[in-house]
Amino acid sequence: MAGEASGDIYGAALAKDLVQCGSKCGVPVEVGGMGGPAMAAAGVNRTVDSTELGVVGFLEIVKHIFTFIGIFLRLKRQLVKERPDALILIDYPTFNMMFAKQARKLGIPVIWYVSPHVWVWGKRRIPKLAKLCCKMMVIFPFEPEVYASSGLDTEFVGHPLLDMVDARRDPSIERQNDLVALLPGSRAMEIDRLLEPMLGTALALHRKHPHLKFVITTPREKVALRCRKIMDKFRKKHSDLPEIPIETGKTAYYQQAAGTGLAASGTVTVESAIAGLPLTVIYKVNWLSLLIAALLVKLFRNSFVMPNIIANKRVYDEFLQHKVTPKNLVPSLEKILPGGPERDRVINDMQLVRTLLGDDGAARKSASEKAAAVVWKTLDDIKQIGS
Repeated sequence: MAGEASGDIYGAALAKDLVQCGSKCGVPVEVGGMGGPAMAAAGVNRTVDSTELGVVGFLEIVKHIFTFIGIFLRLKRQLVKERPDALILIDYPTFNMMFAKQARKLGIPVIWYVSPHVWVWGKRRIPKLAKLCCKMMVIFPFEPEVYASSGLDTEFVGHPLLDMVDARRDPSIERQNDLVALLPGSRAMEIDRLLEPMLGTALALHRKHPHLKFVITTPREKVALRCRKIMDKFRKKHSDLPEIPIETGKTAYYQQAAGTGLAASGTVTVESAIAGLPLTVIYKVNWLSLLIAALLVKLFRNSFVMPNIIANKRVYDEFLQHKVTPKNLVPSLEKILPGGPERDRVINDMQLVRTLLGDDGAARKSASEKAAAVVWKTLDDIKQIGS
């Protein structure tokens, strides 16, 4: 059961490895449920295409309540009809926790893959998860400690991003020491708040270090268009802004090719740490959201940047809200440019992040292979399938 794009990708890999586990044991495995195109391509028999949930965002839950209920009931009917050996839930906590209750009523073992971020939103969900699940498979190394007092059987299987980033690595790509990648995010709000200070930082760096080149990377053409409009407006006020190409769909390339980066906080920071790209990380939200977050969200390990949380130390410099200014960002980036005083330290810390995420050598098993083996052993332990 995956409700988001990342979960769809993780679920696809897990489905393939579950089938392989069954093949090795002589047990045919059928996988069905909710997922997107990646899970469909992996042979998952989908009762629900998770892209249907695109309109069921939490802010629009009331507006689309009947769509939500219809999807839930459709899945519930299938659960009752098929009585699967296990229900595997991938992140998407609000929907999946409700569905887990239905499985528990039917006596179907519930296994969770990719824990909800209970360490951010507070720990009130931990006792509920402990009652619903027989196994929690986590992808961050600190998460077993988070669940330790609950009695929930929790196991770290490694992070799927480690396998995904390494799989797309191109050994022919060499880092361009004078290239700085600007990664402003994918949401309109992020672009609107972060791109201008990024451009101001690029301009200030260019004035001090004329040899530096810059590139903006975006995931979609629509995002690129938004970036173009903001940059054109900025250039009218700052005619000496250097030429900055905007590339679409090439973030993975520039995580290998760029010498340094300036990025919005998000999954891209973990990908960059795995790929070995030194970053300075920034984020801004509106003040009302910040106030609500201050009341509801507790910073875990005093950071909002995932590599820093993973390593429990400052891997990347991070700047939030009013601190996102060229005055702060320029010296931060200068420290980690090739030859900068903190360049080697960042490179070593990124390797530490890789190790903590499960990089235990060239012959390591992927996160999905480990997760599939855990699922198989869990079901074997509760006598759901043969050994």
